[in-house]
Amino acid sequence: MSRTTAPAPADRKDGATAPAEGLTHGLKQRHLSMIALGGVIGAGLFVGSGAGIAAAGPSIVIAYAISGILVMLVMRMLGEMSAANPASGSFSVHAERALGPWAGFTAGWAFWFLLCVAVGLEGIGAAKIMTGWFPESPEWAWVALFMLVFCVTNLAAVKNFGEFEFWFAALKVGAIVLFLGIGVLAIVGVLPGTDAPGTTNLTGEGGFFPHGSEGLIVGLLASVFAYGGLETVTIAAAESEHPVQGVAKAVRTAMWRIALFYIGSMAVIVTLVPWGDEAVVEKGPYVATLDHLGIPAAGQIMNVVVLVALLSAMNANIYGASRMAGSLVSRGQGPKALGRTFGGVPRPAVLVSSVFGFACVLLSYWRPDDIFVWLLNTIGAIILVVWFFIAASQLVLRRRTEREAPEKLVVRMWAFPVLTWVALAGMAAIFVLMAREEGTRVQLYWTGGLTLLLAAVGFARQKMRRPVTEES
Repeated sequence: MSRTTAPAPADRKDGATAPAEGLTHGLKQRHLSMIALGGVIGAGLFVGSGAGIAAAGPSIVIAYAISGILVMLVMRMLGEMSAANPASGSFSVHAERALGPWAGFTAGWAFWFLLCVAVGLEGIGAAKIMTGWFPESPEWAWVALFMLVFCVTNLAAVKNFGEFEFWFAALKVGAIVLFLGIGVLAIVGVLPGTDAPGTTNLTGEGGFFPHGSEGLIVGLLASVFAYGGLETVTIAAAESEHPVQGVAKAVRTAMWRIALFYIGSMAVIVTLVPWGDEAVVEKGPYVATLDHLGIPAAGQIMNVVVLVALLSAMNANIYGASRMAGSLVSRGQGPKALGRTFGGVPRPAVLVSSVFGFACVLLSYWRPDDIFVWLLNTIGAIILVVWFFIAASQLVLRRRTEREAPEKLVVRMWAFPVLTWVALAGMAAIFVLMAREEGTRVQLYWTGGLTLLLAAVGFARQKMRRPVTEES
């Protein structure tokens, strides 16, 4: 085996691919389908999109459409590789096979770091909602409770994670579909107690581009990072009953999911509510829209939905982090103890990922002005780094697969290699835009520093292992 080729999963007689690293096929197709659906609906959509609307105004629809196209291209590339070779390490495994162990090491541990910090952030957000309902309770106690619940859930069989995510995702999907239905009724003027707004909010208050191209750029940057989380479905697919079919189905439905949930939501919000309404940022765009329509208890309804979204993200990120760590260790890219599996579950990786996430929460209390801010800045652009590795890997692996096993190309990237290069150019453009904006420049620098550090360590490990690998 060459040093640039990761071990391929063994094929089963039923046509599925056996999961590596001692994992099991514990996820059913309904689990995977709902994880794919719910993966695009996070707290960033329900709450974080308000800042993008305030910056871009109605043109936020265009911003989400542009970034949505980029995400669809990335998911298509990732789907092609994951359907051909399902693995719990997903893009890390693909990067190792295409570019070498250093690339798998860099992409994998960067993503693990991102997920662990995100677990802490989501725990803090969920705790703030709970303390709003129970003012006398401490935030840390709620975070500890959530961490304990999802740590235990992920320590058990993978089907428990699948069940939690199935119902979390079902609630999120139901909420967003109900919101869109109410919004469309209001736009056409058939919702009781409302009048059709027409294009008043789209063309008034400065027009469709109230802050010009600069506002659109800020909205674009905000929208890019709202799409994070789609990658989890390709990690989970390796533990599903039918990995190849599951990935293929999830990727093929990505286009309408993104168009409906993200772009559709933004279009409904800016059509119904003046983009300059302070409530869009303070309460969140969904709460502001429901309040504007006079829906009773809108704030509390959306708080429940946001809480579900945060808890779902915590659960999914602990799962994703543990599987990524387990995959890395199984390929000799980390401490061996972290990769041990018990009952088909990488329990040491689950524990370490959960503890790291809780440590981030403690840092938010102890060192909110320096270390915690550093953590936030460091993860700022990691998802773009991951997407870059996905695109670069697909360029290499597509041609290799066409030569060696063309029957594995169940999912194919559109207009290859043209659209792959278009996606890479789009990522490069976003990096440039981040460097131009003061608010994102620091994130770019810190993420770049972490990426270079991981790459240097990965290169060093690769050189140290080369003689042994070549002799074997």
